[in-house]
Amino acid sequence: MRIEKVTIDDAKELLSIYEPYVRNTAITFEYCVPSLEEFKNRIKDISSKYPYIKAVDKGEILGYAYAHVFRERKAYDWSVETTIYVKQGRHRIGIGRLLYNKLEKSLKNMGILNMNACIAVPVKEDEHLTYDSYNFHKSMGFSLVGRFHKAGYKFNTWYDIVWMEKMLGERNDFQKEVQFGKWDIETK
Repeated sequence: MRIEKVTIDDAKELLSIYEPYVRNTAITFEYCVPSLEEFKNRIKDISSKYPYIKAVDKGEILGYAYAHVFRERKAYDWSVETTIYVKQGRHRIGIGRLLYNKLEKSLKNMGILNMNACIAVPVKEDEHLTYDSYNFHKSMGFSLVGRFHKAGYKFNTWYDIVWMEKMLGERNDFQKEVQFGKWDIETK
C-alpha cells in the first residue's frame, strides 16, 4: 500500500468512499452528497495549503485524509482540523493509521503544532454512529478536549460531538511561520 497526494482526478473515487458516510452514517453531519464539481473544488481549495493524501493498493483508493483550516484568524495558523475516511469494509487493517501517520509527518514539516479533530459521538450507539472514530483518534495519541451535547441532528436522532487534539511540537515566543502550500509526503 502506498500513500500518495490526492489530485483532482481522484475526486470521483474519493466521493464514492465519502457517499456511504453521508447517506448511512452520522459520522458526517452532511445531509446531501456533494456534487462531483463541489468535491473537486474542495480538493483544490484544501490541497492548495494543506496535505490531502490517499492510501492506494493495486490501483484502488482505500481511504483518504486531509488537514484544513481550524479557524480563519491568523493566530490559529499553527492549528488544523483533520479529517479521515476509509472505504467501507476496509476498516481495522491499518489504513487509517498509515494515513494519519503520514498526515502528521507532513503537518509537522510545515510547522503545524496542533492537530484537532471534531468527532461525532453517540449518546447511545446505534446503526448510524459508534465510538469507533473516537477510539481510533485516542489510539493515535489524541486527547479529549471537550464535548458538545446534542450538537447535531441526523436520522431523527441527536448526536454529540467531541473535540480531540494532538500536540505536534514545541511552542516558542517567536514561533516560526507555517509553510502553507509547502507540504510533501514520502511515498514509501
